[in-house]
Amino acid sequence: MEHSVRLRAATPEDREPIAELLLYVFHDNDTAEMRELEHLITEYDRSVVADDDGLVVGHASAQTRELTVPGAVLPAAHVTAVGVAPTHRRRGILTAMMRRQLEQIAEDGREPIAVLWASETKIYPRFGYGPAGLRHHLEVMTREVRFTNPVPPPGRLRLTTPAAALPAMTALHERLRADRVGWSSRPEHWWKYLIDDNDTRRDGATGLHTVLLEGADGLLGYALWRVVDRWNTHGPNSQVRIAEVVADGPDAYATLWQFLLSIDLVRSATFSFAAVDEPLQYLVDEPRRLGRAASDALWVRLVDLPAALEARTYLAPLDVVLDVTDPLLPANTGRWRLSGGPNKVTCTRTEDPADLACGITELGAAYLGGTSLAALAAAGRVQRLTGNFPSTAFGWHRHPNPIEIF
Repeated sequence: MEHSVRLRAATPEDREPIAELLLYVFHDNDTAEMRELEHLITEYDRSVVADDDGLVVGHASAQTRELTVPGAVLPAAHVTAVGVAPTHRRRGILTAMMRRQLEQIAEDGREPIAVLWASETKIYPRFGYGPAGLRHHLEVMTREVRFTNPVPPPGRLRLTTPAAALPAMTALHERLRADRVGWSSRPEHWWKYLIDDNDTRRDGATGLHTVLLEGADGLLGYALWRVVDRWNTHGPNSQVRIAEVVADGPDAYATLWQFLLSIDLVRSATFSFAAVDEPLQYLVDEPRRLGRAASDALWVRLVDLPAALEARTYLAPLDVVLDVTDPLLPANTGRWRLSGGPNKVTCTRTEDPADLACGITELGAAYLGGTSLAALAAAGRVQRLTGNFPSTAFGWHRHPNPIEIF
């Protein structure tokens, strides 16, 4: 990094320079509303900026939130808003910021893992982040899809607004997230950010709609969506853009999807946060018409290796020695014995021979159960040294389901 550039902690006075930088980096449109929203979710005491003689030319931040992992909910640094000015690329600024951020997270000792969404996937493995959860983007041909066994609604569907539904949605999401690997906690300011409906977010669509599925004992589910009004020579050709579907139980889930795929004047629907094993694909007669396309989603970095491995649950008992390399956080490097039953394990240093060898990036990839150690071994990313290989134990009942970009 050049001598004129120094890293320092951000302050609220950096609000406008950071906003200007991120506009350049992510090619966003600028409005006063969006700047206020970004300010709302930025934790300046957890942000680092690269300062070149008074100019903010780099930025990296983290949000203080929790993440659901197999069998547990953990504090996790949600890394976001990482970028370098186009005038200062290829000068080591990003590397310096990411190193500083990881060191600070480790020193604080609050969060055993860090997570992010990667704008460019070749960057973050260099800092120990592994691809831990995929997502499916759906492009549904709604006229070509039928539910094989339609379910009667287990409650009443009611249209409302996101603001009016916020208390009920917050409570349901909070109740369900402990069992949904890949879901994050949502502080009040994050909910406000998610449901804000300013014009820059509509991209030619309507405002954000909300439907609630209400049962006798409370809310069973909700969905958020917009509609792009389109017509062609054949008539109505509108598209539903589904933002979120949250349901408590299979009947509530099926009911919400039956509603979303049968809205009048609509011929297609999109949804960008479907799980790899999304139940919808097993409910319809033509799953190909869902138009599934997989892409990476959540990337995980183990910051405190023993704490992270001890925190999650495993599918099977295990007693395995891991030989791990971590160039950025040397405290994680070495041999670790991971042993115990599915619900309680210990992770301690050992001099015993290793059963497998890998980098910290590979452990991050396998951490949520969405990327198998066996697949990583087949790719040459994990080295099997004995027949004692814990790929099954590191798996989970369902694939991770990251449902929001932060």
